[in-house]
Amino acid sequence: MADYDIAIAGAGAVGMSCALWAQMRGHRVLLLDPEPPGSGTSYGNACTLATYACLPVNDPSVLRSLPSLMFSKDSPLSLSYAHALKNPRWMLSFLANCRSVPSQRIATHLADLLAHADAGINPLIEAAGAQDLVVERGQLSVWSTRGAAGAATAGLERRRALGVPWREVDPDEAYEMEPGLRLPVERAVHFHAARSLRDPLEFITRMHKAFADLGGTTLAAPVEAVRASETGVELQAGGQSLTAGRAVIASGAFSKRIEGAGTERLPLGTERGYHLMFDGEAQRVTRPVGWGEAGFYAVPHAKGLRLTGTVEIAALDAPVNRSRLDHIARKGAEMLGPLPEPASDWLGFRPTLPDSLPVIGPSPQSDRVLYAFGHQHIGLTLGGITGRLITDLAEGRQPNIDLAPFAADRSYA
Repeated sequence: MADYDIAIAGAGAVGMSCALWAQMRGHRVLLLDPEPPGSGTSYGNACTLATYACLPVNDPSVLRSLPSLMFSKDSPLSLSYAHALKNPRWMLSFLANCRSVPSQRIATHLADLLAHADAGINPLIEAAGAQDLVVERGQLSVWSTRGAAGAATAGLERRRALGVPWREVDPDEAYEMEPGLRLPVERAVHFHAARSLRDPLEFITRMHKAFADLGGTTLAAPVEAVRASETGVELQAGGQSLTAGRAVIASGAFSKRIEGAGTERLPLGTERGYHLMFDGEAQRVTRPVGWGEAGFYAVPHAKGLRLTGTVEIAALDAPVNRSRLDHIARKGAEMLGPLPEPASDWLGFRPTLPDSLPVIGPSPQSDRVLYAFGHQHIGLTLGGITGRLITDLAEGRQPNIDLAPFAADRSYA
């Protein structure tokens, strides 16, 4: 008999959700991560349950605007040329998916999954006793120039066609909703069905407590290797050898580093994201506010104002790019007026496949190994439904969502 029914590598939003769902279903679950739950990339997100976020980074506008995105100091995109030259296949696949037809296909698949996001996370919110962390004020997106406001129309209409509700807000109402805004508002849209969390780390911490209270086991060690057989999986972690009926790889951008998992064959890349925290400044906004041209969010956090976002395509081990933090600080002051010195800054690693779709399902080598990574910007939003689907698969159930678009052996170009 195996030591555990299910062993989960990774305790971020996705891995923790998988662990709690499986434990709630009565399985013997082992959660493995060298760091405390939620303290990695999940710690620094935009606090938003972004059920509207079906448009991928792979958008035709990227191809049209590539020179300015790459060379402007005000660009929300930064690209390491050395990293691009070392990973030409990933970059070419990413750009190929920016064409209109693939981009629309990706948006459809993301919208289908996001439509189930609340059903996946709501039971976890209840199990964690985290209802007090949930804020139901929606998300406000603003554009400050006429050109960008007009360019947003196609994406907004695509969202509406895919079932995402939103309403147009005139500039005067936008300023009433968010009196702290100092930038000119040419256009504003309210995604009124979206929710946010006062503190995502606190949410994951409470999930972990619920997991432990239900009998779940946590080992503070990295999973170094897995070996699947017909009857189970052997895991090497922190100098120990453990066995489980199934193993779940939910280590985000680090999932490729687990020997024997088959993940090294997948084109898993990284969109590095940054944030700045300003203690005592949370009142600057009352809900997540995204500024389209600047590519970042201003978010009210339990501990202050968080400015977070932008995209940097670079290696996992590349040093912190201070220009990204400078961009956020500069644009934050344009958006909200003068700000004090930030209390802290942060760099995180969004796990991203070149088609911006996650991998959810069995390894092509063995159905004893399940994949749950690659959620790019929306791991917090999709963690709950991913956890439910992974638990279904571990139990041999047929999920009520078509997982073919998220299969590991799909075409990524």
